[in-house]
Amino acid sequence: MAGASLDNRAVEAAYARWAPVYDVVFTAVMAPGRRAAVAAAERPGGVVLDVGVGTGLELPMFSPRTTVIGVDLSEPMLRRAKARVERGALSGVAGLLVMDATRLAFPDASVDVVVAPYVMTVVPDPARTLDEFARVVKPGGEIVLVNHIGAETGLRARAEAWLARRSASLGWRPEFPWALIGDWIAARPDMDLVERRALPPASLFTLVRIRRTPPPPQSGARENAAREAGVVEA
Repeated sequence: MAGASLDNRAVEAAYARWAPVYDVVFTAVMAPGRRAAVAAAERPGGVVLDVGVGTGLELPMFSPRTTVIGVDLSEPMLRRAKARVERGALSGVAGLLVMDATRLAFPDASVDVVVAPYVMTVVPDPARTLDEFARVVKPGGEIVLVNHIGAETGLRARAEAWLARRSASLGWRPEFPWALIGDWIAARPDMDLVERRALPPASLFTLVRIRRTPPPPQSGARENAAREAGVVEA
């Protein structure tokens, strides 16, 4: 993909600059996507890992019955998220941690949902990031993404190509083809695309829900289930 190099140091530097003005600049345009992401990720009684939580704009949208752990690479952004949690007395937020999305410090199959609003265009290695999301989510759980998907043709595609040359200073990748997500799903037999739909404003962002499929039951489990159901096998 064309564009300036994007790495964690560039992202950290960019979001240290964005932190003081992030809420003013991005709250309104990204609010519909955050609401959609929370609605899809909400798990009362469960644990949601919010990757790229930033200043915590979506944290007040979660029910207090859902336990939310937020992680982000940018410590200045997290300071603002912590202040938001304290101001709102958000009892469902169990922690806010500095963490790299490609090296999540959580055990395998330990969370019910990974939600990542506006993150995939920020990470240097989308496939490795998705691998980490898949590792930590439980079988039957979901990965919920809200992301800008790049245009293939037209004026928007040309504008994104122009912006892509400034990716390092922006802190995100304006050009982001669907194939980066779609090809990853296709290569993972344990992952199913549940939903993909455009979001306002102007279909600029897309909601994606990916389910980690439970493993097939073992033969003994199938036999027990059949006996309990009163099914006699020849």
